[in-house]
Amino acid sequence: MSISLRDQLLKAGLVNQKQAKQVGKEKQKQQRLAHKGQIELDDSQQRAAQEAMAEKVKRDQELNRQQQEKAEAKARAAQVKQLIEVSRLPKLTTEDYYNFVDDKKVKRISVNTLMRNQLSNGFLAIVHHAGGYEVIPREAALKIQERDPQRIVQLNVKTEEVSVEDDPYAAYQIPDDLMW
Repeated sequence: MSISLRDQLLKAGLVNQKQAKQVGKEKQKQQRLAHKGQIELDDSQQRAAQEAMAEKVKRDQELNRQQQEKAEAKARAAQVKQLIEVSRLPKLTTEDYYNFVDDKKVKRISVNTLMRNQLSNGFLAIVHHAGGYEVIPREAALKIQERDPQRIVQLNVKTEEVSVEDDPYAAYQIPDDLMW
């Protein structure tokens, strides 16, 4: 049979009989108190495991939050795309253009007179879509602006159209060849 560590230390002369008995009594006292619940045993491993679990839960929550944000952004992008495709006005092939500024560059789209007036008065808006530009109604543009404001290129402040009777410049003639 193998000899206990205590007996081996005694035999080697590293510990005397008195020290061995004192260590034994202390060990029994610790066990008794632990059994009665008066003293807590060294639970560093248990504490480390709990900390590791808490850290893992925190990391998992962060990953879930990031995935949820990505999913929400993807859903918003799909909603914006659908809004544009459903409400866009057909592209025209006319010689009349509407000029606007996008990213410090002047761009232009083909419009008719009615579209030009509605764009100027804020009834229509211009948005980015699939590498180009689309003209959509103001209501759709406001919905898009809630979801993704960067897609809106131009949305003028809505103005009331001046009726012919209230127009102070109705008596003045405007040359036909001037387009603003």
